[in-house]
Amino acid sequence: MNSEKLSPANINKKLLELEHWCLSDNKLQRAFVFADFVEAFGFMSRVALLAEAMDHHPEWSNVYNRVEIYLTTHDAAGITELDFTLAGKINRLLAE
Repeated sequence: MNSEKLSPANINKKLLELEHWCLSDNKLQRAFVFADFVEAFGFMSRVALLAEAMDHHPEWSNVYNRVEIYLTTHDAAGITELDFTLAGKINRLLAE
């Protein structure tokens, strides 16, 4: 997977194809709201397994039923294809 930092123009183009994600502090960001803490934590567990398999780990926070995820590639000092790939996989988790 290409881990080169994407240009701002390329990021904006790719964001148009990625539902519910936005740019926040030079990171891909999405907020999720679930019915309760258990559902939120279960979602985080599934994301953790995806992230570990990709060796690409999100920055995130959880408060009760809310989960916020921020994606960036620290080694590239910015957003890369890895971030968009993980964001897409996270979106597909919710569709299951």
